[in-house]
Amino acid sequence: MNRNRRRLLTALGAAPLLMHPFARALAGDHFPASLRGTSPLWIPANAPVSRVPTKLPIQARVVVIGGGMAGATVAKYLRLWGGSGLQVTLIERERSYVSNIMSNLVLTGALTIDSLSFDWKRLVQQYGVKLVSGEVSAIDPAGKRVMVDGNAIEYDRLVVAPGVEFDPVPGLETAAARDIVTHAWKAGPQTAILSRQIAAMPRGGVFLMSIPKAPYRCPPGPYERACLVADYLKRTNPGSKLIVLDENPGIIAEKQTFTHAFNVVHAGVIDYHPGVAVQSVDAAAGTVKTVSGETLKADVLNVIPAQRAGAILAASGITNSADSRWARVDELSYESSAVAGIHVIGDSAATLQPKAGHIANQEAKVCADAIVRAFLGLAPDPAPVTSSACYSPITATDSSWLTTLFAYDPVSRSMKPIPAGNAEAAQANARNTDEMRQWFSNLMTDSYA
Repeated sequence: MNRNRRRLLTALGAAPLLMHPFARALAGDHFPASLRGTSPLWIPANAPVSRVPTKLPIQARVVVIGGGMAGATVAKYLRLWGGSGLQVTLIERERSYVSNIMSNLVLTGALTIDSLSFDWKRLVQQYGVKLVSGEVSAIDPAGKRVMVDGNAIEYDRLVVAPGVEFDPVPGLETAAARDIVTHAWKAGPQTAILSRQIAAMPRGGVFLMSIPKAPYRCPPGPYERACLVADYLKRTNPGSKLIVLDENPGIIAEKQTFTHAFNVVHAGVIDYHPGVAVQSVDAAAGTVKTVSGETLKADVLNVIPAQRAGAILAASGITNSADSRWARVDELSYESSAVAGIHVIGDSAATLQPKAGHIANQEAKVCADAIVRAFLGLAPDPAPVTSSACYSPITATDSSWLTTLFAYDPVSRSMKPIPAGNAEAAQANARNTDEMRQWFSNLMTDSYA
């Protein structure tokens, strides 16, 4: 990918409309000529994209479960593209969303949790999204309703974006043990705990982290974490070591970047072990036991468990991938292949696209577009394209990046990477760090208005 095109993705943050007719003119030659530059049939040609259209023919109800990157984005764009007659209810159990993106920088004190916290006020005030605070206890597909704290909320279509659940780790069954050995793979209280543990490491101490077998949330994230913690330890605690146990056979994202970072930039600090899985943890002793039977001790343990789709999907019979961990979907609309009328977006969906915030934003827009078309009796866009962009800090000052474009393949009926759309930074540098900050700002502004 050339630098000008990467700058376009940075400027757009999530490339907000990349797959949508509003921006096909920006998308290059990956779209059919007949579609480039066109506008949606239901949006007046002069409609401003900054407010919700009022004179559209849709009268329907969509309920969205989960207010993370995918859920917030789909709620916003359903209103933006569906108009004021499309009632959108967003159900969220937390008081705010803490971005997983950039949260590794909290571990080294470069950012705070508050700086990564977002709410849904602007979605409510500017886009008319109805926010319901509560926990969804059940989905009733036959009755087209969800139960929230004993109350029923009806829908015409349902979008489920619950993020991921974490597998239990033997030895970490109690809350007390999990406060000692955190994963911090959902940004929030555990991130703060791990940050304090790193800062309090003894001189020449050992930090040990594990990486689960893919797929998991944010493929480059664990390697980025290893780099940032190693960089911090070099500056504040010389002589410390960082051990990485990777259940995968090797680095699975930005291989060129992280291989160089481990072997050159952080040589002598990071000790990387591919193909090693954690079997159990002893939080009190500060040890992990690997599947091969080896016991390793560290001053700080950071065990990232295997992940699966949100519990509400499993409880509703929607996790129908081959391993029953994820929800299979029609990737033109993200409608569940198990239950009609229910769409699954973000980390819980079983696609080849990475489980990450940027692609969740993109999936949400494909889904919103398809739902609006469905209410109008139209078929989904037959050729969606999504973009995945990721910046990875390697040190306190220098960052790398990775971009991938995905296009719908009608033969496999899945989103597949476009070879010409894959690119990785030649090297980490400070300019990439500046671009990373702008990309993140644009992305979050797009999703949370």
